[in-house]
Amino acid sequence: MMKKFIHIDMDAFFASVEQRDSPALKGKPIIVGGKPENRGVVSAASYEARKYGIRSAMAVKRALQLYPNLIIIQPSFKKYKTVSKQLISIYREYTDLVEPLSLDECYLDVTENKKEISTATEIAVELKKRVKKELNLTASVGVAPNKLLAKIASEVNKPDGLFIIKPHQIDDFMKNLDVKNLWGVGKATYNTLKKMNIKTCGELQKLSIVELVDNFGVFGETLYDFARGIDNREIDLNQEIKSIGSEITFSTDTDDMSFIKKNLYEQLEIVIKRLLLHKIKTKTVTVKIKYADFKRITRSKTIGYFTDNINEIFKVLSILLKKSEIGRKKVRLIGVSVSNFDLHTNKDQLELL
Repeated sequence: MMKKFIHIDMDAFFASVEQRDSPALKGKPIIVGGKPENRGVVSAASYEARKYGIRSAMAVKRALQLYPNLIIIQPSFKKYKTVSKQLISIYREYTDLVEPLSLDECYLDVTENKKEISTATEIAVELKKRVKKELNLTASVGVAPNKLLAKIASEVNKPDGLFIIKPHQIDDFMKNLDVKNLWGVGKATYNTLKKMNIKTCGELQKLSIVELVDNFGVFGETLYDFARGIDNREIDLNQEIKSIGSEITFSTDTDDMSFIKKNLYEQLEIVIKRLLLHKIKTKTVTVKIKYADFKRITRSKTIGYFTDNINEIFKVLSILLKKSEIGRKKVRLIGVSVSNFDLHTNKDQLELL
């Protein structure tokens, strides 16, 4: 049986929720993000703001340069998570095969559905209508025979769009598709492909699997399939937390070791609270550092036992700091993450969200 996948991507999710809840913000250029004086970053930009070239992950300070009258809203992740759960609840009325990718993005396998609706397109149309009616938000939706194509399709007609790729349309659709739209093709891979004079998937299809593996390692095999619209991934229902982290960007670059350690400890406190919340322990600790020259490094250490003890973990972090250039170079950002969890300490399914 040919699979039927839907990819749902909420439009400017955080910003749209804020505009919905505050009518005075509707139709205005707004962003959800941190304070510019604290080197805040744009978490989401309304479509009105995007007209000025403002995008997610951009520094708020830069966004204000592009449009000085920009309205900045501090994020409310508790509210966004509540709305996300409402969305998931709607999706699960149609199928149990639901895979959240983030608070605003989700895959659904509707090859078989609870409402016995005959086509995936009908389900997609119904979902869009329900999200608009029940939550007063818009979503862009892609429908296709696999996850790769469904995600690509959801990007075609944003915002509030719907695009369907049927099985017989795959070959023609892929030939002219820019390779940067393929899952896993980041900046480095894209630049390598450009140097090879490859811009479209049609051009990528001319390379043999051996040539792709020679240039991209194991990922070359994936590229070979993806360039042809082939993706055999299923919905992942066994989603577990892979890591927990927290970081802070300083308002001014610093080489004050005591100040850096104090802030690192505060970030670790946030991480420990999350460990205790999920009732899990860790044995791998990672410190993340961004220097004033924007060079980023991470240093990790795995200990021989699981722990959630803040003092034990901070001792590991202190060792890792000695392996960095902190004290000799000024630091812009410091962060900590933990991974390699003892999931048996918590029998409940851990939510991706």
